[in-house]
Amino acid sequence: MSAVVDAPLMNPSASPTWLQRLSALDRAQRMRLGAGLALLVVAAVAALVLGRQPDYRVLFANLSDKDGGAIVAQLSQMNVPYRHADGGGAILIPADKVHDVRLRLASQGLPKGSVAGFELMEQSKFGMTQFQERLNFQRGLEGELTRSIQALSSVQSARVHLALPNQNGFFREQQKPSASILVSLYPGRTLDRAQLAGIVHLVASSVPELAPSAVSVLDDSGKLLSNPPDGAGAGGFDAQQLQYVQQIEQQYTRRILDILEPVVGRSNVKAQVTAEVDFSQTESTSEQHRPNLGADASAVRSQQVVESTGVQGAAQPTGVPGATSNQPPAPSSAPINGANPPPTAAGQLGAAAAGGRRESVTNYEVDKTVRVTRGGSGSVKRLSAAVVVNYQPVAGGKGPAVNQALPPEQLAQMTALVRETIGFSQERGDSVNLMNTPFLVDAVPAADLPLWKQPETLELARSLAWPVGLSLFAAIVLLGLVRPALKALGKPRAVPVAGGQLDALEADQPQRPALPAPSGAQDLSPTAEQLRLDEARALARSNPMAVANIVKNWVNGEAN
Repeated sequence: MSAVVDAPLMNPSASPTWLQRLSALDRAQRMRLGAGLALLVVAAVAALVLGRQPDYRVLFANLSDKDGGAIVAQLSQMNVPYRHADGGGAILIPADKVHDVRLRLASQGLPKGSVAGFELMEQSKFGMTQFQERLNFQRGLEGELTRSIQALSSVQSARVHLALPNQNGFFREQQKPSASILVSLYPGRTLDRAQLAGIVHLVASSVPELAPSAVSVLDDSGKLLSNPPDGAGAGGFDAQQLQYVQQIEQQYTRRILDILEPVVGRSNVKAQVTAEVDFSQTESTSEQHRPNLGADASAVRSQQVVESTGVQGAAQPTGVPGATSNQPPAPSSAPINGANPPPTAAGQLGAAAAGGRRESVTNYEVDKTVRVTRGGSGSVKRLSAAVVVNYQPVAGGKGPAVNQALPPEQLAQMTALVRETIGFSQERGDSVNLMNTPFLVDAVPAADLPLWKQPETLELARSLAWPVGLSLFAAIVLLGLVRPALKALGKPRAVPVAGGQLDALEADQPQRPALPAPSGAQDLSPTAEQLRLDEARALARSNPMAVANIVKNWVNGEAN
């Protein structure tokens, strides 16, 4: 007993090692500690693997089976990991390799696409006939045009059919080429007039002697998108005219809303305008002739003067002899516009006496006015406006506001505003109808998606599922298995000792069985055993760990 108690007194600061503490644990505690450490290692490895897993991005989408197989085979040769998405319609690779792989595949001509272009001319075989060469050229031209049309953002797929007639040496018998284009658009997208015109002129400019009017564009529903040769659609109106009418109606509708919304509120007024537009073109030509004018105000068109001279002498009588033939002719009574005045009798006698002749013919321009009048196209013939205004809320004392109809004076003022806004014309036959009625409001509110069902929340939960799950798993293992084992490893295990010696050492006042009192007076000085017990108690109070290790070594039989 003395040897065991004296040992810790020589080195009271000695502490057990971790191996000794680990050996002091029982079998169940050791298994829990090992399982916890193993699970922590597994969680750390899983977090490391998932953290190093690359983010996959789309390399190519909407590939044909032929191009998809060729690209997958090439990726396998380049040792690039890949995945399939959307039922095999898209190929995904790590995000940091997308651009590099695209450039490397493009250098090899992948993807080639399901449409063959002028690369068909590179596969010419020996012994090919002229018809086969022409057919390959036509197929290559159709493929190149198809690729160009599919480059548009609204076009999902396209097919081009060219009709190229054979050319012969007779110019009059040559036929002009034509083209037909079938386009399939993405859902929710359309082609405007400018894009259709661009497609038509693209094809017309790529084929020699192909006129734009000989190119037809259809959609996948069979509707003709391009204008027919005569430029008119169904009912005599083309798409441009209908679009012009819609723009006019929308402009007048916007004007009405802009003038009434500040008065009754943004959602308390609805308006519709119908416009009748005249697209007919009229042309009138009128020709007017002014009355005869004087010689000074008229323009000379042509003038002819004829003069003749005869031999000097008396004039020879002509005609039937008699008194009538000897008389000179009388002057004309009706003057001719612009003509020279008739010669007098003296002048005629002088001319006759001189033996000469003079004739003068003058032609003047006829005064004429030609006027051509052409009527404008796209003029508004009639406007019809329909406006509906909601009841306005009126405060009713202490209760809630009540919707009431507008007074007639205010309705009349609003009607006048609408008329002035659209340029109302009574002669043109315009009409404006303004109605005041309560709007029907749907009492069932629109159900909003809860936060946990929104796509953004679901995507965030998917991205954080693995990190958060691993963190929770590691925390559970650490707190449930490792921490209790570590606490048990650092706490000494109490070993029961026979006879209650350990209790006697730790207790300040040991419990002893009652003894009979001494019969006589004895020496009250402490004995050596009592001194040792007092020292052991003091050591147990000051350094209980050392005392516990001494007792443990004592029990295990390691003390000599």
